[in-house]
Amino acid sequence: MKTAPAKTEEDSTRARILDVALREFSRLGLSGARIDAIAAESGLNKAMIYYHFGSKKDLYVAALKESYLRFREIEGGLEVDASLAPVQALRQLVSASFDFHAAHPEFIHMVMGENINQGEYIRQIPELRAINHSAITLLEQVCQRGIAEGVFRADVDPVDLHMSISALSFYNVSNRHTFSFIFDRDLGTAEVHAARRASVVETVLRAVCVP
Repeated sequence: MKTAPAKTEEDSTRARILDVALREFSRLGLSGARIDAIAAESGLNKAMIYYHFGSKKDLYVAALKESYLRFREIEGGLEVDASLAPVQALRQLVSASFDFHAAHPEFIHMVMGENINQGEYIRQIPELRAINHSAITLLEQVCQRGIAEGVFRADVDPVDLHMSISALSFYNVSNRHTFSFIFDRDLGTAEVHAARRASVVETVLRAVCVP
């Protein structure tokens, strides 16, 4: 079994910068975030940030990529192989996606910000297509097993299914404050989160499963 290479001091410095940059860009966007603030919070000087990332825009692109990489990491820890029934596997995937979105609002804010930018900077990360394909591959495997066993509809499209799961998970965070105020229901509480997650899981299963 291969072990991951030990992190160097340079790797640790880059990681520290990215952690702070991701928080700053998710809060303030590319135009609002300041390198001075990122330097101060990370305990480094601006020269060190520019040494590692070149420019503010390059740092933003790196932070955007990092936000997606962290999201994809959740799938690596999921056990959804053939030993798990397709319905249970899909239930686990939807629950994990919903929980990750709620636990990482910075990812939601980065995606929202980049859509405001009309995808200008994500186009500079062509490898993201391959990185994010893992989500589709995982869903394809589960869907193929479900269709073969006769429990999923034969016309299930994994990409469309992924979009539905993402949309239902995304809204719970992107509209948390406005929805909570308008309907007097705090989406941030553990009880409301659990109830909403169960509702999202059942919504997806009803759309996919054979009646």
